[in-house]
Amino acid sequence: MKHYEMPPCVRKTTIGGQAIIEGISMKGPKTTCVAVRKPDGSLEFQERPTPRPKHWFWKLPVTRGAYTLFTALKDGVSDINYSAQFFEDDDSVDTEPSRFERWVEDHVSSDKLEKILMGFAMIVGTLLPIALFLVAPTLIVGVLPEGSPYFVRSLLEGVVRIILFLIFMWSVSHMKDIERTFRYHGAEHKTIFCYEAGLPLTVENVRRMPRFHPRCGTSFMIVMMIIPILIFAFVQMDNVWLRMILRLVLLPVVVGIAYECNRWAGRHDGLLGRAIRWPGLQMQKLTVFEPDDSMIEVAIAAMERVIPEDDSDVWK
Repeated sequence: MKHYEMPPCVRKTTIGGQAIIEGISMKGPKTTCVAVRKPDGSLEFQERPTPRPKHWFWKLPVTRGAYTLFTALKDGVSDINYSAQFFEDDDSVDTEPSRFERWVEDHVSSDKLEKILMGFAMIVGTLLPIALFLVAPTLIVGVLPEGSPYFVRSLLEGVVRIILFLIFMWSVSHMKDIERTFRYHGAEHKTIFCYEAGLPLTVENVRRMPRFHPRCGTSFMIVMMIIPILIFAFVQMDNVWLRMILRLVLLPVVVGIAYECNRWAGRHDGLLGRAIRWPGLQMQKLTVFEPDDSMIEVAIAAMERVIPEDDSDVWK
Protein backbone atom coordinates (compact mmCIF):
# COMPACT_ATOMS: atom_id res chain seq x y z
CA MET A 1 0.00 0.00 0.00
CA LYS A 2 1.54 3.26 -1.12
CA HIS A 3 1.65 5.88 1.61
CA TYR A 4 -0.13 9.06 0.58
CA GLU A 5 2.00 12.05 1.52
CA MET A 6 -0.02 14.98 2.79
CA PRO A 7 1.43 18.52 3.01
CA PRO A 8 2.57 19.81 6.42
CA CYS A 9 -0.50 20.58 8.51
CA VAL A 10 -0.59 23.51 10.93
CA ARG A 11 -4.26 23.03 11.72
CA LYS A 12 -7.01 20.64 10.72
CA THR A 13 -10.18 22.48 9.89
CA THR A 14 -13.83 21.48 9.95
CA ILE A 15 -14.44 23.68 6.89
CA GLY A 16 -15.63 21.62 3.94
CA GLY A 17 -16.97 22.27 0.49
CA GLN A 18 -18.94 20.98 -2.45
CA ALA A 19 -18.39 21.58 -6.14
CA ILE A 20 -21.44 22.89 -8.01
CA ILE A 21 -22.11 24.23 -11.50
CA GLU A 22 -19.18 26.54 -12.26
CA GLY A 23 -18.61 27.19 -8.61
CA ILE A 24 -18.10 26.00 -5.07
CA SER A 25 -20.16 25.93 -1.91
CA MET A 26 -17.86 26.28 1.09
CA LYS A 27 -19.27 25.55 4.54
CA GLY A 28 -17.64 27.00 7.64
CA PRO A 29 -18.70 26.62 11.28
CA LYS A 30 -20.73 29.84 11.17
CA THR A 31 -21.12 30.85 7.52
CA THR A 32 -21.71 29.03 4.26
CA CYS A 33 -20.68 30.78 1.05
CA VAL A 34 -21.69 29.80 -2.48
CA ALA A 35 -19.36 31.29 -5.11
CA VAL A 36 -20.23 31.02 -8.81
CA ARG A 37 -18.26 32.10 -11.87
CA LYS A 38 -20.87 33.70 -14.14
CA PRO A 39 -20.67 33.53 -17.96
CA ASP A 40 -19.27 37.09 -18.08
CA GLY A 41 -16.37 36.03 -15.83
CA SER A 42 -17.50 37.87 -12.71
CA LEU A 43 -18.12 36.16 -9.37
CA GLU A 44 -21.49 35.96 -7.65
CA PHE A 45 -21.74 35.15 -3.95
CA GLN A 46 -24.51 33.93 -1.68
CA GLU A 47 -23.83 33.79 2.05
CA ARG A 48 -26.02 32.26 4.74
CA PRO A 49 -25.64 30.98 8.31
CA THR A 50 -24.43 27.39 8.52
CA PRO A 51 -27.17 25.16 9.98
CA ARG A 52 -26.29 23.47 13.24
CA PRO A 53 -28.18 20.64 14.98
CA LYS A 54 -30.40 22.07 17.72
CA HIS A 55 -31.30 18.86 19.52
CA TRP A 56 -28.64 17.00 21.51
CA PHE A 57 -29.62 13.72 19.83
CA TRP A 58 -28.18 14.87 16.49
CA LYS A 59 -24.89 15.83 18.12
CA LEU A 60 -24.11 12.31 19.31
CA PRO A 61 -21.62 10.02 17.54
CA VAL A 62 -23.29 8.09 14.68
CA THR A 63 -26.49 10.19 14.70
CA ARG A 64 -24.51 13.29 13.73
CA GLY A 65 -23.42 11.45 10.60
CA ALA A 66 -27.02 10.97 9.47
CA TYR A 67 -27.76 14.64 10.22
CA THR A 68 -24.68 15.76 8.29
CA LEU A 69 -25.59 13.69 5.22
CA PHE A 70 -29.21 14.90 5.19
CA THR A 71 -28.26 18.58 5.47
CA ALA A 72 -25.53 18.11 2.85
CA LEU A 73 -28.08 16.66 0.41
CA LYS A 74 -30.60 19.42 1.14
CA ASP A 75 -28.08 22.25 0.88
CA GLY A 76 -26.39 20.65 -2.13
CA VAL A 77 -29.60 20.62 -4.16
CA SER A 78 -30.31 24.23 -3.19
CA ASP A 79 -26.79 25.38 -4.11
CA ILE A 80 -26.86 23.58 -7.47
CA ASN A 81 -30.19 25.22 -8.28
CA TYR A 82 -28.74 28.59 -7.33
CA SER A 83 -25.71 28.15 -9.58
CA ALA A 84 -27.81 26.78 -12.45
CA GLN A 85 -29.86 29.97 -12.71
CA PHE A 86 -26.84 31.81 -14.13
CA PHE A 87 -26.55 29.35 -17.01
CA GLU A 88 -30.12 29.01 -18.24
CA ASP A 89 -30.57 28.60 -21.97
CA ASP A 90 -31.17 32.02 -23.49
CA ASP A 91 -33.19 30.47 -26.34
CA SER A 92 -35.91 29.56 -23.85
CA VAL A 93 -36.65 33.24 -23.17
CA ASP A 94 -38.46 33.78 -26.49
CA THR A 95 -40.27 30.44 -26.47
CA GLU A 96 -44.05 30.56 -26.09
CA PRO A 97 -44.98 28.91 -22.77
CA SER A 98 -47.14 25.81 -23.01
CA ARG A 99 -50.63 25.55 -21.54
CA PHE A 100 -49.25 23.58 -18.60
CA GLU A 101 -46.54 26.20 -17.97
CA ARG A 102 -49.14 28.99 -17.99
CA TRP A 103 -51.31 27.01 -15.55
CA VAL A 104 -48.35 26.55 -13.19
CA GLU A 105 -47.51 30.26 -13.37
CA ASP A 106 -51.13 31.18 -12.53
CA HIS A 107 -51.61 28.73 -9.66
CA VAL A 108 -48.20 28.23 -8.05
CA SER A 109 -45.92 30.99 -6.76
CA SER A 110 -42.28 30.96 -7.84
CA ASP A 111 -41.08 30.35 -4.27
CA LYS A 112 -43.47 27.45 -3.79
CA LEU A 113 -42.55 25.99 -7.17
CA GLU A 114 -38.86 26.18 -6.28
CA LYS A 115 -39.50 24.30 -3.03
CA ILE A 116 -41.51 21.64 -4.87
CA LEU A 117 -38.79 21.15 -7.48
CA MET A 118 -36.09 21.06 -4.80
CA GLY A 119 -38.06 18.47 -2.83
CA PHE A 120 -38.56 16.37 -5.95
CA ALA A 121 -34.86 16.58 -6.77
CA MET A 122 -33.98 15.48 -3.23
CA ILE A 123 -36.34 12.50 -3.46
CA VAL A 124 -34.94 11.42 -6.82
CA GLY A 125 -31.37 12.09 -5.67
CA THR A 126 -31.98 9.87 -2.63
CA LEU A 127 -34.00 7.05 -4.19
CA LEU A 128 -31.80 6.61 -7.27
CA PRO A 129 -28.58 5.82 -5.34
CA ILE A 130 -30.56 3.57 -2.98
CA ALA A 131 -32.00 1.64 -5.93
CA LEU A 132 -28.67 1.40 -7.74
CA PHE A 133 -26.25 0.78 -4.89
CA LEU A 134 -28.44 -0.85 -2.24
CA VAL A 135 -31.37 -2.66 -3.83
CA ALA A 136 -29.71 -3.83 -7.06
CA PRO A 137 -26.73 -5.63 -5.42
CA THR A 138 -29.09 -7.43 -3.02
CA LEU A 139 -31.29 -8.60 -5.90
CA ILE A 140 -28.31 -9.68 -8.00
CA VAL A 141 -26.75 -11.74 -5.22
CA GLY A 142 -30.21 -13.05 -4.34
CA VAL A 143 -29.84 -15.62 -7.12
CA LEU A 144 -27.42 -17.57 -4.92
CA PRO A 145 -28.95 -20.78 -3.57
CA GLU A 146 -30.32 -20.75 -0.04
CA GLY A 147 -27.83 -21.96 2.51
CA SER A 148 -24.92 -20.04 1.02
CA PRO A 149 -22.59 -18.72 3.75
CA TYR A 150 -23.81 -15.32 4.96
CA PHE A 151 -20.34 -13.83 4.81
CA VAL A 152 -20.07 -14.86 1.15
CA ARG A 153 -23.42 -13.22 0.38
CA SER A 154 -22.41 -10.03 2.16
CA LEU A 155 -19.00 -9.95 0.50
CA LEU A 156 -20.45 -10.49 -2.98
CA GLU A 157 -23.06 -7.78 -2.43
CA GLY A 158 -20.30 -5.40 -1.40
CA VAL A 159 -18.21 -6.26 -4.45
CA VAL A 160 -21.20 -5.77 -6.79
CA ARG A 161 -22.04 -2.48 -5.09
CA ILE A 162 -18.51 -1.14 -5.48
CA ILE A 163 -18.33 -2.28 -9.13
CA LEU A 164 -21.62 -0.50 -9.92
CA PHE A 165 -20.33 2.62 -8.18
CA LEU A 166 -17.07 2.52 -10.13
CA ILE A 167 -18.90 2.13 -13.44
CA PHE A 168 -21.27 4.97 -12.56
CA MET A 169 -18.53 7.38 -11.50
CA TRP A 170 -16.32 6.51 -14.49
CA SER A 171 -19.25 7.16 -16.83
CA VAL A 172 -20.28 10.53 -15.40
CA SER A 173 -16.67 11.72 -15.11
CA HIS A 174 -16.43 11.68 -18.91
CA MET A 175 -19.36 14.09 -19.32
CA LYS A 176 -18.10 17.57 -20.15
CA ASP A 177 -20.13 19.48 -17.55
CA ILE A 178 -19.43 16.93 -14.82
CA GLU A 179 -15.74 16.96 -15.70
CA ARG A 180 -15.64 20.71 -15.04
CA THR A 181 -17.48 20.21 -11.76
CA PHE A 182 -14.89 17.63 -10.72
CA ARG A 183 -12.17 20.18 -11.52
CA TYR A 184 -13.85 22.62 -9.15
CA HIS A 185 -13.83 19.73 -6.67
CA GLY A 186 -10.05 19.71 -7.02
CA ALA A 187 -9.89 23.46 -6.43
CA GLU A 188 -11.88 23.02 -3.22
CA HIS A 189 -9.51 20.33 -1.92
CA LYS A 190 -6.37 22.26 -2.79
CA THR A 191 -7.66 25.42 -1.12
CA ILE A 192 -8.50 23.59 2.11
CA PHE A 193 -5.07 21.94 2.08
CA CYS A 194 -3.41 25.35 1.63
CA TYR A 195 -5.37 26.80 4.54
CA GLU A 196 -4.51 23.82 6.77
CA ALA A 197 -0.83 24.24 5.84
CA GLY A 198 -0.95 27.79 7.20
CA LEU A 199 0.00 29.37 3.87
CA PRO A 200 -1.50 32.54 2.38
CA LEU A 201 -4.46 31.74 0.13
CA THR A 202 -2.96 32.67 -3.22
CA VAL A 203 -3.39 30.96 -6.57
CA GLU A 204 0.31 30.04 -6.60
CA ASN A 205 0.19 28.42 -3.15
CA VAL A 206 -3.07 26.59 -3.77
CA ARG A 207 -1.99 25.29 -7.17
CA ARG A 208 0.90 23.25 -5.71
CA MET A 209 -1.26 21.51 -3.10
CA PRO A 210 -2.44 17.89 -3.58
CA ARG A 211 -5.91 17.41 -5.02
CA PHE A 212 -6.85 14.29 -3.00
CA HIS A 213 -8.11 15.06 0.51
CA PRO A 214 -8.59 12.36 3.19
CA ARG A 215 -11.88 13.83 4.46
CA CYS A 216 -13.54 14.00 1.04
CA GLY A 217 -17.15 12.91 0.57
CA THR A 218 -15.96 10.39 -2.01
CA SER A 219 -13.95 8.64 0.70
CA PHE A 220 -17.06 8.66 2.88
CA MET A 221 -19.06 6.95 0.11
CA ILE A 222 -16.51 4.15 -0.23
CA VAL A 223 -16.40 3.54 3.52
CA MET A 224 -20.21 3.52 3.51
CA MET A 225 -20.11 0.68 0.96
CA ILE A 226 -17.58 -1.35 2.92
CA ILE A 227 -19.28 -1.10 6.34
CA PRO A 228 -22.37 -3.18 5.33
CA ILE A 229 -20.08 -6.07 4.32
CA LEU A 230 -19.00 -6.37 7.94
CA ILE A 231 -22.42 -5.71 9.47
CA PHE A 232 -24.52 -8.05 7.34
CA ALA A 233 -21.97 -10.86 7.36
CA PHE A 234 -23.50 -11.82 10.72
CA VAL A 235 -27.17 -11.35 9.75
CA GLN A 236 -28.70 -14.78 9.14
CA MET A 237 -31.53 -14.05 6.72
CA ASP A 238 -32.11 -15.99 3.47
CA ASN A 239 -35.14 -14.07 2.20
CA VAL A 240 -33.79 -11.49 -0.27
CA TRP A 241 -36.69 -9.06 0.27
CA LEU A 242 -36.30 -9.11 4.05
CA ARG A 243 -32.54 -8.52 3.68
CA MET A 244 -33.26 -5.57 1.39
CA ILE A 245 -35.76 -4.08 3.84
CA LEU A 246 -33.31 -4.55 6.70
CA ARG A 247 -30.61 -2.74 4.72
CA LEU A 248 -32.95 0.20 4.15
CA VAL A 249 -33.91 0.32 7.84
CA LEU A 250 -30.28 0.22 8.96
CA LEU A 251 -29.09 2.72 6.34
CA PRO A 252 -28.95 5.64 8.85
CA VAL A 253 -26.82 3.46 11.14
CA VAL A 254 -24.48 2.55 8.28
CA VAL A 255 -24.21 6.23 7.32
CA GLY A 256 -23.42 7.19 10.91
CA ILE A 257 -20.74 4.53 11.34
CA ALA A 258 -19.15 5.42 8.00
CA TYR A 259 -19.10 9.09 9.01
CA GLU A 260 -17.35 8.30 12.29
CA CYS A 261 -14.80 6.04 10.55
CA ASN A 262 -14.03 8.69 7.94
CA ARG A 263 -13.82 11.37 10.63
CA TRP A 264 -11.44 9.27 12.76
CA ALA A 265 -9.25 8.33 9.79
CA GLY A 266 -8.96 11.98 8.79
CA ARG A 267 -7.51 12.84 12.20
CA HIS A 268 -5.05 9.95 12.56
CA ASP A 269 -2.04 9.22 10.39
CA GLY A 270 -1.19 5.81 11.78
CA LEU A 271 -1.31 2.54 9.88
CA LEU A 272 -5.03 1.96 10.54
CA GLY A 273 -5.92 5.54 9.62
CA ARG A 274 -4.01 5.27 6.34
CA ALA A 275 -5.63 1.91 5.59
CA ILE A 276 -9.12 3.36 6.03
CA ARG A 277 -8.25 6.40 3.89
CA TRP A 278 -6.58 4.47 1.06
CA PRO A 279 -9.69 3.21 -0.85
CA GLY A 280 -11.26 6.67 -0.81
CA LEU A 281 -8.07 8.36 -1.98
CA GLN A 282 -7.90 5.95 -4.92
CA MET A 283 -11.54 6.60 -5.75
CA GLN A 284 -10.90 10.34 -5.87
CA LYS A 285 -8.98 9.73 -9.09
CA LEU A 286 -12.44 9.51 -10.68
CA THR A 287 -14.05 12.47 -8.90
CA VAL A 288 -11.30 15.05 -8.30
CA PHE A 289 -9.47 16.62 -11.26
CA GLU A 290 -6.82 19.30 -11.62
CA PRO A 291 -8.38 22.80 -11.66
CA ASP A 292 -7.29 25.82 -13.66
CA ASP A 293 -6.40 29.14 -12.03
CA SER A 294 -9.85 30.64 -12.53
CA MET A 295 -11.39 27.74 -10.59
CA ILE A 296 -8.84 28.17 -7.82
CA GLU A 297 -9.80 31.85 -7.59
CA VAL A 298 -13.43 30.84 -7.00
CA ALA A 299 -12.42 28.40 -4.25
CA ILE A 300 -10.22 30.98 -2.54
CA ALA A 301 -12.98 33.61 -2.64
CA ALA A 302 -15.47 31.19 -1.08
CA MET A 303 -12.96 30.02 1.53
CA GLU A 304 -12.03 33.52 2.67
CA ARG A 305 -15.68 34.31 3.40
CA VAL A 306 -16.23 31.37 5.76
CA ILE A 307 -13.02 31.41 7.83
CA PRO A 308 -14.08 32.42 11.37
CA GLU A 309 -12.15 34.97 13.39
CA ASP A 310 -12.31 32.96 16.63
CA ASP A 311 -10.66 29.73 15.39
CA SER A 312 -13.94 27.86 15.90
CA ASP A 313 -13.15 25.81 12.79
CA VAL A 314 -10.18 24.04 14.39
CA TRP A 315 -10.82 20.31 14.55
CA LYS A 316 -10.43 19.35 18.19
